[in-house]
Amino acid sequence: MPEILHNSGDRVMSATTCYQGPAVTRKVLIAYYGATALFLLLDFWLGLNVRVAFLEPFTGWRLAYYLFCFLCLALVVWRPAISVIVGAFESLVTLSALIISFGTRVILASAHGVVSMPEIVNFLISGSIGYLVWTRGMRELQQGFRADPDT
Repeated sequence: MPEILHNSGDRVMSATTCYQGPAVTRKVLIAYYGATALFLLLDFWLGLNVRVAFLEPFTGWRLAYYLFCFLCLALVVWRPAISVIVGAFESLVTLSALIISFGTRVILASAHGVVSMPEIVNFLISGSIGYLVWTRGMRELQQGFRADPDT
């Protein structure tokens, strides 16, 4: 067990775990990553791709993304102290993949047709959520790394 340097409510700063995110953040991340199983079934069993519409033409990449989400779930459950870091990193990966795949589709639209309305909606929803999670994660990490004047 690492030595606790500061304990303030739901934040714990220690030598090895710089920041323990709020329990609410962890619960939301567990629910979000746990829903990956549902999204995977919807995608491959019913053909309804809700979570990763931006990877629709790339079955292998979609499977890799779902696996990545399951790995994030395992990390959040196994190491609660890094929940905020996992959420921020996953949102960064999602935003990057979203921007690259959508941008590529727009650039190549003349050769393969225009981008569909479901892809635009998915881009807006996923991009907004990814951005909010990223900024919140960065804010929480900044607060956790800030030196506490009481120590």
